Amino acid sequence: MGEEQPGSPAPGDVVRFTALWGDYVGRVSAYACRHVDHHTAQEVVSETFMVAWRRLPEVPEKALPWLLGVARNIVSNHRRGDRRRDALTEKVARMEHVAMSTPGADIAVTDRAEVLEALATLTSTEREALLLTAWDGLSATEAAHVMGCSVPAMHVRLFRARRRLQTGPGTESVAPIPLRATTEPRSIR
Repeated sequence: MGEEQPGSPAPGDVVRFTALWGDYVGRVSAYACRHVDHHTAQEVVSETFMVAWRRLPEVPEKALPWLLGVARNIVSNHRRGDRRRDALTEKVARMEHVAMSTPGADIAVTDRAEVLEALATLTSTEREALLLTAWDGLSATEAAHVMGCSVPAMHVRLFRARRRLQTGPGTESVAPIPLRATTEPRSIR
């Protein structure tokens, strides 16, 4: 009955570990508090002495430098874990933002049908002018260059396209009266 159980600590080990704890827990705690927040420092101290317990035969007589080296490694591990966790949190937040900003497929299909229907009410030049500026992100000057027209002509096309879209399909907008050139000079009486 006086036999030791396999894996149980030797009586000398318990005494040595208790002495290590009593002599150095304050110093290890102070070291940890200088490097991390109070809650994490408590974890660092616990993990440091857990390593000391598991590797008690390797702990030198001058144990403080060894314990602080272990604590330093544990602090480094916590920081790496924090960086990984922060990066993952940021990545998840970006994914949530992208997912939240994307409408459901049924909304996208409905909006697409409405946009196509509205674009169909425009003339081909108005539609092209609007798509170049709104869809492709060109300025009116750049769109005029693409379409081979003057900048004022592009502004007129954009104005007409926007006005036609505002009035809605099926509503006739008032078209400007075209000027006619006369071929016969008027007689003056």
